[in-house]
Amino acid sequence: MLRYADYDIVFQEIPDEITLAVNLSNCPNRCKGCHSPHLMEDVGEPLTEESLSLLLRKYGKAITCICFMGGDASPAEIEHLAEYLYRQSIAPVKVGWYSGKPELPPDIVLNFFNYIKLGPYVEHLGGLKSAETNQRLYRIEKGKMEDITRRLALSLP
Repeated sequence: MLRYADYDIVFQEIPDEITLAVNLSNCPNRCKGCHSPHLMEDVGEPLTEESLSLLLRKYGKAITCICFMGGDASPAEIEHLAEYLYRQSIAPVKVGWYSGKPELPPDIVLNFFNYIKLGPYVEHLGGLKSAETNQRLYRIEKGKMEDITRRLALSLP
């Protein structure tokens, strides 16, 4: 079962989106230098269609995107919730997934996502805003992944 430890409205995770970043726990990746080591534990509230509906009712007009931050222990559940968000009618939002895996599971349906970040955090390479990062952010359109990582690195002062 997916659990979320917390969430916040953010402006830098997905370009041009006001994103509700939902921080998922039970991360199996154990990246050295992780900025959220508390998410390695299985903590928080269950993340379900019902809890997402409550968040949409609360923030729907204030956000343009919901991004699952983690969830690598349960990719099928992430896909299920992405499909739910894709089909729901409470508030139209785009859907993102930040995965620490180097690639997607082969059976993930891309059509339910608008953005996907792939790659473990490698401390000496930095995150998505570093020009040296190994991580990649993709925009998904018509089932194709377009690498937009450079847009984040270009936004540096």
